[in-house]
Amino acid sequence: MSDSEHPPPALVVTLAALTVVSGFIDAVSFLGLGHVFTANMTGNVLLIGFAAAGAAGFSLTASLCALGAFLAGAVAGGRLALRFRPVRNLLLVAMVIEAACTAAAATVAGTMPAVSSGWPRYTVIALLAGGVGLRNSAVRRMGVPDMSTTVLTTTLTGLASRSRLAGGTNPHARLGTTSVVCMFGGALVGAVLVLHAGVTWSLGVAAGIVAATAVYFSREVPVELTAP
Repeated sequence: MSDSEHPPPALVVTLAALTVVSGFIDAVSFLGLGHVFTANMTGNVLLIGFAAAGAAGFSLTASLCALGAFLAGAVAGGRLALRFRPVRNLLLVAMVIEAACTAAAATVAGTMPAVSSGWPRYTVIALLAGGVGLRNSAVRRMGVPDMSTTVLTTTLTGLASRSRLAGGTNPHARLGTTSVVCMFGGALVGAVLVLHAGVTWSLGVAAGIVAATAVYFSREVPVELTAP
């Protein structure tokens, strides 16, 4: 991206939509797959610690599966970055692959009696986490401040520490606030769908959002977009 201080509006919309998806699929995975995150790896590291300590209700293997798949996706993203230039094309490819992975996860959920245990559970976890890991690798290269699409701790710290209350001006306040609102909204809608429609419909909607975002991105974000 040529100017990290003023990212193109279409890119901001794209990253906001992907942040919604992160909240969405984390709601699906935590509520529908048994206390595991497929987008928030900080949460998984904590869950692994809880499980290792013997706390009830947490699966060490499920969290390790999510973490491993996420890292594998990130590695794949790094390899793809060597082949796809400019970075705009890398993110587009990452979104297409994530949409396919999420759709595949929805298919598994829709064809199996249950996805809360056994190989279907781990397959869905791996597909979702791998897709997000690949996407995160691409998003990181965009260099848009406070819009990582999955992490809010640093964003919230920036919002508070650079706020007027703290004596700053925070030129990225709108981006940070957008990320927080989108993550919350995605988690809320995702939770409602899981509770009232089930995992399959929820994952189908998530796949649709990513696919629609990829189409929007391909049309609205210029090919000339480069990383800082």
